[in-house]
Amino acid sequence: MTDTILVLVEDTLTASDVEHLLSLHDGEELEYRVLVPADSDRPLLSTIIDNLSLGELREAFDRARGKEPSVREARATAAEQLAGSVAAFTAAGRTATGEITEDDPIPAVRAAVAAGGVREVAVVTYPHALEDTFHRDWASRAREDLQVPVLHLYAGTSELG
Repeated sequence: MTDTILVLVEDTLTASDVEHLLSLHDGEELEYRVLVPADSDRPLLSTIIDNLSLGELREAFDRARGKEPSVREARATAAEQLAGSVAAFTAAGRTATGEITEDDPIPAVRAAVAAGGVREVAVVTYPHALEDTFHRDWASRAREDLQVPVLHLYAGTSELG
């Protein structure tokens, strides 16, 4: 049985994100499984703070007005992100599988680890001011109850979260 690296993402992985992930296990034959949540229920305050900290004024304003994607829109976006992430692994010469999870991906991560074969979990997100500071981000939540290593990388960088 080949070890699996479970990769939880909030956006499409870029070529550099995939290269960072692959460089962590140079020369090893591993399987990659990508999980992308259909994010249709974003927390109001933390999302607005994140938008403002990234200079996304329009997004912050839309969120303050209560504008969120419908479940159908969120699943369509997640499907695009999953396809792009799997394609990034393929372009790097690796194969990957994946699936869309519910809005909160932690139960799906827990189930995947419990099913066996998962060596570690890599969480690739953008910085989130409140969640990261108060350890309520996906990586921190996964570390609380999983018996495998959990690595948190910031998307588009080599920085650890």
